Amino acid sequence: MAEASSLPTPQSLLGRITAFFVFLFENIMPDPYVFAVLLTFAGSLLAWKFAPHATPASILAAWYGGVFAIFTFAFQMVIMLVAGYALATSPWIHRALAKLASLATTPASAVTMTLFVSLIASWLNWGLGLVTAALLAREVAKRVPIDFGWLVAAAYSGFVISTEGLSGSIALSQATHASVLNIVEKVTGHGLPLTQTVFTRFNLIPIAVLLVFLPILFRYLAPTPENTVAADPERLRVEDEVKPPLEASTTLGSTLDRAWILNLALALFAIFAIFIELRRNHGSIDLNLVIMTLVSLGLVLHGRPIAYVGAIKNAARITGPLILQYPLYGGLMGIITTTGLAAVLSQVFIHFSTARTLPFFTYLTSLIITLFVPSGGGHWAVQGPFAIPAAIKLHSSLAGTTMAVAMGESVANMLQPFFALPILAIAGIRMRRMMGFMVITFFISLIAFGISLLTLVPLVP
Repeated sequence: MAEASSLPTPQSLLGRITAFFVFLFENIMPDPYVFAVLLTFAGSLLAWKFAPHATPASILAAWYGGVFAIFTFAFQMVIMLVAGYALATSPWIHRALAKLASLATTPASAVTMTLFVSLIASWLNWGLGLVTAALLAREVAKRVPIDFGWLVAAAYSGFVISTEGLSGSIALSQATHASVLNIVEKVTGHGLPLTQTVFTRFNLIPIAVLLVFLPILFRYLAPTPENTVAADPERLRVEDEVKPPLEASTTLGSTLDRAWILNLALALFAIFAIFIELRRNHGSIDLNLVIMTLVSLGLVLHGRPIAYVGAIKNAARITGPLILQYPLYGGLMGIITTTGLAAVLSQVFIHFSTARTLPFFTYLTSLIITLFVPSGGGHWAVQGPFAIPAAIKLHSSLAGTTMAVAMGESVANMLQPFFALPILAIAGIRMRRMMGFMVITFFISLIAFGISLLTLVPLVP
């Protein structure tokens, strides 16, 4: 019996495939910063070789402009993470997440619950999904001994339906009159309401398939006990603990630091601004509204100004790598957008397309472009001007072609670390450990959306 217990734990075929990819990524995947550097040079070489009129000088100029053009988005992402993290450390939210995490009693149930919550949250709002899933994973890891890479991969996998959801920038921009990114309206004179993009069979059916099967499938990706790398629960508890402020004196300054009325007044100020913005945008939710909501709730739930400042300081420690990496992706996007390399890639697929297959080939093109232009809005600005005229020329579905770009964006994000950076920073784990599990999410979602685009998109413009 003693000899039998020392034998390696048998693993399913799916588990062995996953273990192979985990091993592969752990040995070949560099740090996200290095990955961004390598993509920068790869994009530059491709532009120099294939893009029309690209010269070394124009490539460098495009890169320089792109580095600084992304600063607004980069800061939005940083403050979203900091505000979300600070909100989660408030006593009420911390207890709610802890109560939800306590529902998981085994590694399998922990992964299933985390992934299901992540899918729902990401479909409702991609920013909320990233923050919620990462923080829930931390709470689960404090209670259940589980491979942390496996758990964080489940948390990030929910992001695979984010651009097909209510906050997807591509679908929302086509539904917004006079939007700068409403390419359908610019070409045809009319936009695409969400009823023709988000709330369609070809979008909702693959989402439903992933919502049911991904949480179940992930249960079978568990590494063997010999290969499990669990999180340190004590480390997570210490990191999430916000030190209470020192006992204040009776000075005017310290009294103001503890004046809860200031937090409440500022939160109400922000909430009224949110309602005005929602009315102005006809209920459209964007990243700025998510950020303002997170900040407002954090102000209220932390109570005193000094407590919220302490929570923000504690949360800000996770943002260091993002500050360095987002500008590099901005430079890469500048190269791809300015030199016309994306147009070259798009035209290759369009050449082989028909009215039926254009959405599918647009989807494949989107997968490639996302590796170099991972931001949804920037991606659409690159691919949309070529995809929509092609759909009109081939009498293909405008809605199907539009959503094909969004689907390719979300599927490719499973292997592109741009949007994984926030969840990795919050979870406190290296990318290479997580990405091996993400290969399975990539292939399953690749097939689900691909089949839908080939069979369910109606043959109408």
